[in-house]
Amino acid sequence: MQEIIAFWLTEQGLPTAYSSLGVSIIGLVLILLFCSISFYIAKNYVLLFIHKLTIASKNTWDDLLFDHQVFSRISLLVPLVLLLLLTPLLVNTDSLLATVLIVFAKIGLCFQIARSISSVLNVINSLYRQTASERYLPLNSTLQVIKLVVYLVASILAVSLVLDRSPLYLLSGLGALTAVLILVFQDTIKGLVASIQISANKMVAPGDWIELPKYGADGDVIEIGLNTVKVKNFDNTVTTVPTYALTSGSFKNWRGMLNSGGRRIKRAIVIDVRSIKFYSQEQLEALKSVQLISNYLAEKQAEIKKETAQAISKAPLTAATINARQLTNIGTFRAYISAYLKQHRNVHHEMTCMVRQLPATEVGLPLELYFFSNDQSWVNYEAIQADIFDHLYAAAPLFDLRVFQHPSGHDWHSSKVSADA
Repeated sequence: MQEIIAFWLTEQGLPTAYSSLGVSIIGLVLILLFCSISFYIAKNYVLLFIHKLTIASKNTWDDLLFDHQVFSRISLLVPLVLLLLLTPLLVNTDSLLATVLIVFAKIGLCFQIARSISSVLNVINSLYRQTASERYLPLNSTLQVIKLVVYLVASILAVSLVLDRSPLYLLSGLGALTAVLILVFQDTIKGLVASIQISANKMVAPGDWIELPKYGADGDVIEIGLNTVKVKNFDNTVTTVPTYALTSGSFKNWRGMLNSGGRRIKRAIVIDVRSIKFYSQEQLEALKSVQLISNYLAEKQAEIKKETAQAISKAPLTAATINARQLTNIGTFRAYISAYLKQHRNVHHEMTCMVRQLPATEVGLPLELYFFSNDQSWVNYEAIQADIFDHLYAAAPLFDLRVFQHPSGHDWHSSKVSADA
């Protein structure tokens, strides 16, 4: 081909001294022309045809090939292959231009093949995310290690082509750089080991709600990478946490709560101790109209009447009334809360539900409610919790109980008005 071009240039009257330069220029122009045409055809016709086939197909994995630009990156191999094949035909192989073009083509092929392999690995990762029932396999971290190795091999091949040395010559020098490599890739090594531990112990999976106060992370895990774990917080911000931090430190995983079907509510109502007292017979009769505790009152009164020789009357607090078993407003309120929770439609009745009395403190006597809502949605959960406690705070005065709070300006003003009156 070079002889044909040189003969044609001679026929056109070009001096023989410049024929070699003319052959190189025309050869370069032809190479660039053929490469451009091949890339245009591959990009606008072949890719379009393949895209139509994938759209017509019912499979989803072939759509991922386009989403991750696998065919687009493979199409870039065509002009590079043509450049490698046409250069010896159209350009003098002993010239600097031919050497530069061949080295450029080989380096381009190395990195473009690496990019194509990287795209295929991304397709595998996406396909795994879509189809896997359990996501504990550290596939993303493993694929990132493979990508790192692929690009490392491509870089070694590229350097060996530039230096015109065997890749084994470069690899032989890596032994002396082992300590440096370990220092450079220490986070990568720690992340890989942590990913394997996370997978083996099933500690975290994408989609889990985790909480790491140290890093300000409180939300859903969206990606477990080689070096970092991405957590999407509830305010839609994304926090990146080192992968090894999940194995070297403590964190809270809410997966168990999400799988249980309920969400825990644990809150106390603090009662003013000075409002606790025994019930009189008239007060008990008035409370029998409350349907939730009518059976409770009847059972307790029958039990007390059977056990106690002396009947409860409206007598003042004396040794006789203390020795006799009596109903208190705090105990009755506790029974009312328990009955109210057990009949509430938004309480998970197959999980723990109890009302317990905690030790009294300087701010009063806490009645702690421990139960689970049957709706895990954050908004609905807060609404259920608020509705229940709104009702109980409003019901406490009906049992002659006062909810404790520190005196406010209104309390001092009311006391002053009462004193002046």
